[in-house]
Amino acid sequence: MVTRIRTAFVPHDLKAPLKGAATGPLAGLTVAIKDMYDIAGERTGGGNPDWLAAQQPAAKNAAVVQKLLDAGATIIGKTICDEFFYSVAGVNAHYGTPVNPRAPDRLPGGSSSGSASAAASDACDFAIGSDTGGSIRVPSSFCGLYGIRTTHGRVNLAGAMHMADSFDVAGWLANGPGVFRRVGPVLLRGDSTAAEILKLIVLDDAFAQADPEVTTLLNEALAAMSAELPKPSHQRIAPDNLDVWREAFRIIQAREIWSIYGDFVHQFGPGVSDRFAFAATVTADAAAQARVIQERARDRIRSIAQPGTLLVLPTCPSIAPLVDAPNEVHESLRTRVMRMTCIAGLSGLPQISLPIGTIGGCPIGLSFIGWAGGDEAVLDLAVKLSRYCGIES
Repeated sequence: MVTRIRTAFVPHDLKAPLKGAATGPLAGLTVAIKDMYDIAGERTGGGNPDWLAAQQPAAKNAAVVQKLLDAGATIIGKTICDEFFYSVAGVNAHYGTPVNPRAPDRLPGGSSSGSASAAASDACDFAIGSDTGGSIRVPSSFCGLYGIRTTHGRVNLAGAMHMADSFDVAGWLANGPGVFRRVGPVLLRGDSTAAEILKLIVLDDAFAQADPEVTTLLNEALAAMSAELPKPSHQRIAPDNLDVWREAFRIIQAREIWSIYGDFVHQFGPGVSDRFAFAATVTADAAAQARVIQERARDRIRSIAQPGTLLVLPTCPSIAPLVDAPNEVHESLRTRVMRMTCIAGLSGLPQISLPIGTIGGCPIGLSFIGWAGGDEAVLDLAVKLSRYCGIES
């Protein structure tokens, strides 16, 4: 019997590392790249071998890749992702499920699953992913990593495959806060909004989605951090309920991904095939109605998350499911996760996930949502709070 090795890297990986500049803020650091960013001379697969086969080698590097090389980082490889980034589980029917180094019998989370696996296993110093509906935040929580979803539009996505332009952002993951923070000035562009953190709001409706043991752990962590944070207040972020926002997000995302990949005929893996089938049914009128909800949600969230204000919530409602859990478990997880992740998604705000601890030996993350352009502030916060964080390998 042959046992398949669960790897973080795609079969069409680089033949050799790509060395960055001799000097720069990231000199001496290694990075793994999600297989959605163009690397000159290589084909970009987006998690699907049929798409990969139809592509020509990239003529030039994606903007993110070029900035990393110019800053001195060495690219060690291209990582597996969920098919067309349409999942938060981390399962790829074609390439396999990357291992979660900190909970090997459990899912790594997706769609940036390979990047999270590479970072958590110390194969690289940090890893690049993307986040539309939680694709950085979920694997950060499941694999015990620092992770950031950046403010929408603050990182140049030229040369990257898209999923849903209304929500797509770049992000990165790292084991340690120092490296995590160093990547920020390299990739973030313009529109920074500096402010002293003076207000902390606990999102009660987001915490209500989490398993009791998750809520207990995160509340204990916030209590331990109290000297470093403003005195918290409590609020429900969604005026009706989070499912209204989640559904609007789901409809817009489906409409936008279908506009990109709907004409590409091939076999999808389990779960992803069902979501593409749904995407095919979403009408322009349904998407327009969802956008009205999005605009209202964006206005409300941004009116609360003013400069100097942080929103705090669980990154995920639970620890990672078992790798061999049935697809229904993955779909249930997706629904619960999206109630939380749609908050930053609809508003376009930055969110960090911190590796706050473990439950039954499995990592769990605590998240802070900042204000528009407050990416640097939340990265600084990750460093400040790092003494309360960490996951034993």
